[in-house]
Amino acid sequence: MSLLRPALLACALCAALAPLHAPAQPQVRGMQEILASAPAADWRELDPERTLYMDLDSGRVVIELAPGFAPAHVRNIRTLAGEGFWDGAAIYRVQDNFVVQFGDANADDPAGARDLGGARRRLPAEFERSAAGLEFTELPDADGWAPQVGFAEGFPAGRDPVAGKAWLAHCYGMVGAGRDLEPDSSVGAELYVVIGQSPRQLDRNITVVGRVVQGMELLSALPRGPEPMGFHEDPAMHVPIRSVRLASSLPAGERLRLQALRTDSASFAELVESRRNRRDAFYHRPAGHIDLCNVPLPVRVAAE
Repeated sequence: MSLLRPALLACALCAALAPLHAPAQPQVRGMQEILASAPAADWRELDPERTLYMDLDSGRVVIELAPGFAPAHVRNIRTLAGEGFWDGAAIYRVQDNFVVQFGDANADDPAGARDLGGARRRLPAEFERSAAGLEFTELPDADGWAPQVGFAEGFPAGRDPVAGKAWLAHCYGMVGAGRDLEPDSSVGAELYVVIGQSPRQLDRNITVVGRVVQGMELLSALPRGPEPMGFHEDPAMHVPIRSVRLASSLPAGERLRLQALRTDSASFAELVESRRNRRDAFYHRPAGHIDLCNVPLPVRVAAE
């Protein structure tokens, strides 16, 4: 009977006790790490000609307009802002899990409506646009509301390649133009912001004019109005609007220098994948899927 030499026995025991290594998981960085290392070229400055500042007593809400999808409405909104249409108006509707609405509460009453000044009184419905020539960053996952979804000009959007149409999606923070029953009955004087679960059934039924890029907490935390639709009948519950102005109307030194992550950048693609397949310590089952309205659209203050 042979015995192993001590050195060989020690090696055998080391091998027996060595842990079995599972295949290495691909390295997936977290959102903050991705954003911290994103190169300057992956960020874009907000255009002051299509950025609105809505000032409330509680702070400032910043809205980026989408003239590529709603050119007529954006022109009207720019005119209304330039003429101080919303100054002294109010947020008068806060419907839980749906929208806040502001502007002219009497827009449907010619006798009591605010003067539109130089803005147009009639606009076409701008529910969708041609997809021809539109740069579109498509998400890899299926969507129940559109044949394809992704991002165009920095906004969440749907696309139908067969019909050749594209449109903005009603995600959290998106801004739409209230209307009556007729499709072309909106002029941009009454605007709403989505503060609840994304009401995607409104896609291609209402003109979407942009999205809130800063100050959503000032809107989403407002006291809810009564059922069924959240309209505050008591004017004391209205939230006064100090002013709504284009950023370009302010001196350059008074503008907020905000940058949005480019949705056609490598950093954004990595961010989307990191949210589709979370591999940090808290997540034990990566989803392998992400909904259009769950993709974060980061905005930051530009470094001096």
